[in-house]
This record gives sequence, C-alpha cells and structure tokens, in this order.
Amino acid sequence: MSKYLQLIRIKHWLKNGIIFLPIFFSIHLFDGSYIFTAILAFFVFSFTSSIVYVLNDINDIEKDKLHPVKKKRPLAAGVISKEQAYFVTFLIAFCLIICMYLLYIESHNIFVFVIPLTYLLMNVLYSKWLKHIPIMDVVTIVIGFVLRVMYGGVVTQIDVSKYLYLMIIFGSFYLGFGKRRNEIIKNGEVGRKVLKFYNQDFLDKNMYVSLSLAIVSYTLWCVDPVTVARIGHDYLFWTIPLLMIILQLYSLDIEGNSHGDPIEVILSDKKLIFAGLLYIVVLGGLLYLL
Repeated sequence: MSKYLQLIRIKHWLKNGIIFLPIFFSIHLFDGSYIFTAILAFFVFSFTSSIVYVLNDINDIEKDKLHPVKKKRPLAAGVISKEQAYFVTFLIAFCLIICMYLLYIESHNIFVFVIPLTYLLMNVLYSKWLKHIPIMDVVTIVIGFVLRVMYGGVVTQIDVSKYLYLMIIFGSFYLGFGKRRNEIIKNGEVGRKVLKFYNQDFLDKNMYVSLSLAIVSYTLWCVDPVTVARIGHDYLFWTIPLLMIILQLYSLDIEGNSHGDPIEVILSDKKLIFAGLLYIVVLGGLLYLL
C-alpha cells in the first residue's frame, strides 16, 4: 500500500490545504455546510494533482532513473509497473468525477468542473512545454496555488480578499524560486533543462522580493478596514511577527541542506511545524474567540 501512496504523492496533498483558507479567514470553519463542501473541494484537487503526478512519472520514467532523488519513486525504481499506474489513475479519476458531481449538485456552479480541469490542462502543458520556459515554469506553479484558493472560494461562495490573493501569489513565487534555487545547487542542470537559464543570484533576489511582497500583502489584509469590520477588532497585526518567524525558519531551511520542495522542507523541520501550529492557534483564537 505504501508504494501506491508514494505514487500518488499523498504527502503533497498538504498543498491543497489552502483550499480551506476562504472558510478559515471568513470565520466559517466550524460551519458544517461550509466544511463539508471544502472537504469535497480538497479531495477534488488532491485527486486531480495525483493524476498529474502519476502521468508525469509514467512519462518521465527513464529520466527519473538518472536523478539522485527521483530514482526512488515507485515507477522509476520498478516497484510499480506502468499498467498498475494507469489502473490507479483510472480509479482516482473515477473518485474525482464523483466528488465534482457532488459539488455541482450542491452549488450548480459550472466552475466546479472548470477550475480543476483548467488545473489539469495547465499541468499537461507544463509537463510538455511550460516547464522548459524560464519564469513561465514558476508562473505555472503560482497559478496552481491561486486556483486552489479560488476553488475554495467558489465552491463555498465566499469572496476572497484581494490582499489574500496577492499573498498567495507572492508567496507562491517565493516557494517556486526557492525550489529552483536548490535544484541548481543540488543537481545543476541534471534535473531540469530550464535550470540552464537560471543562476543562484537571480533566484535569491527574486525569492526575497517575493517574500517581502507576501508579508506586505498579509499585513494589508490584517489592517484592511473590511477585515477589521468583519471580525470586530484590529488585533490581527499581532500575527504578522509570527508569520515572519515561520518564513524565516523556512528560509533558513532553504539556505541549508534542502532540495527545496516545500512539503519536504516543512515536514522535516519540527521547529517550523511548531511555529506553524502556533500561528494557526493564535490566528484562530483572534478570529473565532474574540
């Protein structure tokens, strides 16, 4: 079973947790109807992303065998056959269709189908073309995160603040550039053809410009009169230092011995996990208890 969980990259389902941001920040996290809808949306994006991962692994088997890290993936390592991978993809696609149908019954919103299919198409284009184009490879990653947040807002019919969208955009650029930075350091041009267009100095500069803009965007959301009016107080600014500590810990990991994958970085650092949980508790308390 573990080899199949590794095949569908179940650890990377954590990225889809940002689908819950709209209901969390709009103070609807404990509303049963909202949370059920958001959970369905979470599985829609998780199944969609797993299909992308499996198809990419099938397409890149021979190249992954030469990669120091990717060679351990089930298909490249030979512990799962192509036929088994295609069967898993079929099962996931079946589950995906059921979840999207349930969401459509509830909302009758065509974007329940449009957004995940857009994400799927974009990743097909990424795999075949966009991943070889500098900047566009990172832009594709950014759009993927934005689509997740957008989906969380669409299915729950919650308007997402423009400042939160900006935070996600700039934060995603930071993650994307950070991943490319460490791929260059660890693997040179062995892993991706696009890396020959980048250099560490360029990626360092753009990482931290994006990081700064993400913090500014979050700060603007915290002090936005609309936010203050909705939650009834202006104490959210106290979470800004906590967010900065989280980002500094993440940056410390990126600058250290890391391959730059966001999920691997987070799961391998207990201090970062603790800081993240503390931030969620403090922010949750300010949103829901005051």
